[in-house]
Amino acid sequence: MSNQRTILVFAEQRDGKLKRSVLECLALARELAGSGGGSIHAVLLGAGVASLAGELKEHGASRIHLADSETFRLPTNETYVAALAAVCAESGSPLVLFPASAMGRDLAPRLAARIDAAFVAECLSLSTRAEGYTAKKSMLGGKVFATLDISGAGPVVVTMKPGAHAASPAPAAGEVAALSPVAVDARARIVGLAAGGGDGVDLQEADVVVSGGRGLKGPENFHLVESLAKAIGGAVGASRAIVDAGWVAHHHQVGQTGVTVNPKLYIACGISGAIQHLAGMRGSGCIVAINKDPEAPIFKVADYGLVGDAFEILPLLTEEIRRVREAS
Repeated sequence: MSNQRTILVFAEQRDGKLKRSVLECLALARELAGSGGGSIHAVLLGAGVASLAGELKEHGASRIHLADSETFRLPTNETYVAALAAVCAESGSPLVLFPASAMGRDLAPRLAARIDAAFVAECLSLSTRAEGYTAKKSMLGGKVFATLDISGAGPVVVTMKPGAHAASPAPAAGEVAALSPVAVDARARIVGLAAGGGDGVDLQEADVVVSGGRGLKGPENFHLVESLAKAIGGAVGASRAIVDAGWVAHHHQVGQTGVTVNPKLYIACGISGAIQHLAGMRGSGCIVAINKDPEAPIFKVADYGLVGDAFEILPLLTEEIRRVREAS
């Protein structure tokens, strides 16, 4: 069976920190390997990133293929894909997992083409079956789910939506194997990276997410959500309705057609709780809902519910959090 062999995980890092979605992929890989004797390998590329091998071991990587070189300081896709293809050839892995990040979406299909593998993008779940894998993903703007059966003798490359699977530590006595850069005559090279004028904490990496919905009535009131998120040190999220209405940019959208998140704390402000939104946040550790409608569906998944006017509650909550943090 395929789960008796090596599963590869691309250990994406940015500025010397592993993406949380990498740890989620490692947890999924452990489930897929199960008790069948499979091993979990991670591929770590970059410059000055050797110290990250310890975190990969803590999350179950039994072997880390490490290329710590100036060649990999900037993520030139041809150079990265050549290194990944070399590891695939060495390990004979039937499955390679990538986070469905901007980098993963770029590298995964390129690798699949290079090694002649099947490719499945943006998966919400992945499981083994007798002769392959079963993947689940949303389609048609989140209106339907597709279940895909993947079979055949060849390898499979999959990107997993961040937040779709919970990360969990599982220490392994991993070993580190040096990976030498493969000579590549790259036709295009990245010469620098610049932040895009971001507006706070990365939604997919945040431990706390504060999201707003139509209950805020207009974009001029969205600052209430932003102020609370800033006070608590969290990221700003939004429902699809207000993203479609142009209140905030799409990268804030939480839900089936946006970002799937699983922070330790999720605060939903003026969000009714449509099923598409719930699908993107119901895995959160603790859910707090603020809504003046006591029958709002969001309360069915909330751990704590505040029935009341968000315009009254949010300023009070923000001020109290600021006071407590300043006092401590």
